[in-house]
Amino acid sequence: MNANEVAFEAVLRAEAPHVIGALARRFGRFDAAEDAAQEAQIAASQQWPRDGVPSEPRSWLIRVGYRRMIDMIRSEQAGRRREEEYVTTDPRFLAPDPGRPLEIDDSLHLLLLCCHPVLSSASQIALTLRVVGGLTTAEIAHAYGVTEQTMAVRISRAKQQLKKAGARFEFTAGDDLHSRVSSVMRVLYLIFNEGYTASAGARLVRPDLASEAIRLARMLRREVPEDPEPAALVALMLLTDARGSTRTDSRGELTPLPQQDRSRWDRGMIAEGTRIIEAAWSNGAVGTYQLQAAIAAVHAEAETADATDWRQIAGLYLALEHLEPGGPVMLARVVAVANAYGHEAALEVLEQLDREHGLMHHPLTTQRAHAVRAHLLERSGRAEAARADFLVAADLTANDVESRFLRSKANNFPA
Repeated sequence: MNANEVAFEAVLRAEAPHVIGALARRFGRFDAAEDAAQEAQIAASQQWPRDGVPSEPRSWLIRVGYRRMIDMIRSEQAGRRREEEYVTTDPRFLAPDPGRPLEIDDSLHLLLLCCHPVLSSASQIALTLRVVGGLTTAEIAHAYGVTEQTMAVRISRAKQQLKKAGARFEFTAGDDLHSRVSSVMRVLYLIFNEGYTASAGARLVRPDLASEAIRLARMLRREVPEDPEPAALVALMLLTDARGSTRTDSRGELTPLPQQDRSRWDRGMIAEGTRIIEAAWSNGAVGTYQLQAAIAAVHAEAETADATDWRQIAGLYLALEHLEPGGPVMLARVVAVANAYGHEAALEVLEQLDREHGLMHHPLTTQRAHAVRAHLLERSGRAEAARADFLVAADLTANDVESRFLRSKANNFPA
């Protein structure tokens, strides 16, 4: 693929959600809009290399997609009705007006639709990557370690669920936009985390997923500039992903944070992420992504691991725990306490949290909890107990790189 073709592909990928969104809003038909947008992209890939990218590519794609939609509708209606007649006879357009339409960009409408609460998290992620991200079903399936057929069924079922639920593409002033934007951020962060540390497979990271999550988060930030949390999410992803290339060595094995070569961290991403979080930090209520981005910024500004301000990080995690009292945040605070106040203090905190929340046995935290306790026990000199926890944590992870690292830690102690 030459430079021009790469440029064409970039434009098409960036404009795709806007085109699908515009067509879905106009016709109220999500599946058909996606098909028409794809046909418009095919037409563009054939004409643009020859004629050049038009001055307004989005308008060009929407016009072509609109014509494709008209053709599909006329075909379905066997030529009996024109498009305007179809729209006025569709029962969805005859329902009472639910309120004043919100004046927000079509790409945000599309993100909100893909993250509809009727869908499971897995379906929201798959639909977002397919429709808004433009990834193929095969690419999404490979990223999540399932067959292409399984992923195709998941995406198809998600679309059917939206149709059955009567999900509207048009959002109105009566809709809880804040709640839906929060759902979008959660989905994008789940996508990013899967890219940053794959839940299963032979590789620790999937840079393609992390990059796509950042791109979509930037899109969301542009659409809701008055909300500091989407900006903070972008900052968090940039500050975290800046360390990505140093998380594995030349053999693909895991490199813990203290041993990473900080000179190889992406300083451009760190600078941008720091600027964004400083601007997003409000004097009023602070959200969870602002706190997480602040934590990432403290890590990024430390020139060495020993120079990290762990007391500040422990305090930020405590504030985050008050807002989001989940197991992963609690375990992250334990690690911060260990570095700030010592491993014995951290073990006491972990034991208390385990008594209150069952971290060592909860399905969502048990693997991470055993790994954290293993490291703390290792630092306290309790070799036998540390070895046992390292082995349990290794057995519980589906990621091959992480499993090898934990087993190598266990093998440092005599059986």
